[in-house]
Amino acid sequence: MPVSGFARWVRFETKKVRFTVKKLAASCLSCLESDLNSQGEPNANQPPKEPVMLEQLRIEVAKWHLELPKNNLVTWTGGNLSARDFDSSQMVIKPSGLLFEELSPENMVVTDLEAHVVEGNLKPSSDTATHAYIYRHMPEVGAIVHTHSPYATAWAANAREIPCVLTAMADEFGGPIPCGGFALIGGEEIGHEVVRVLTGHRSPAIILKNHGVFALGKTAKSAVKAAVMCEDVARTVFLAMQLGNVQPIAQADIDKLHDRYTNVYGQ
Repeated sequence: MPVSGFARWVRFETKKVRFTVKKLAASCLSCLESDLNSQGEPNANQPPKEPVMLEQLRIEVAKWHLELPKNNLVTWTGGNLSARDFDSSQMVIKPSGLLFEELSPENMVVTDLEAHVVEGNLKPSSDTATHAYIYRHMPEVGAIVHTHSPYATAWAANAREIPCVLTAMADEFGGPIPCGGFALIGGEEIGHEVVRVLTGHRSPAIILKNHGVFALGKTAKSAVKAAVMCEDVARTVFLAMQLGNVQPIAQADIDKLHDRYTNVYGQ
């Protein structure tokens, strides 16, 4: 082959090699970006990630919120539920002003136990400071429900405890459902009143003067149950009082009923 022809051939083959190398490099870079994205690395072309903190607790709180309208405990956007994560000392709570059908695990708000937002794009419930105060001062509590359910709130409007005149009340509440004093919304005042009244009390629920119900539990399910039962017995006792001859239950029998329900009943 003449030298000039050989030189042209070398230049052509060199260009082919360079082109092939560039293609391989581009392919490798694309694979690397794909692997990084699959591992959760940021990508400017991807939409923002959904919240991931306390994922399971978000699911639980969103699910049990739906039981409140189902049991006629709330109207429109009123009422809320929170649950505490014992490991992180954080809680998940309903965002403020959303309809219950709009709630999802993704739009729940995570706060610390000083009511500071840790994760979430929405404002937390106006009762967040109340929930946080209760968690700080009642370490056994894992969830809190607040409602304005009609019969229980009617008792609250009269500043009257709900007397224990039903075996169902003795079972679940171990006595009357107490009525706390009046407290303004938005700060820790309500939480202070809940803690003051329920500390040392067997009832998992309280009604607050002129306001409504706060029900406590170890889990979201147990707190919702206490709120449901509170409204149920508030209604029955109210109806019984219209007949005018409500009969009390002796304290010794209340104690026996509550002990049986707490330690023997169920699986």
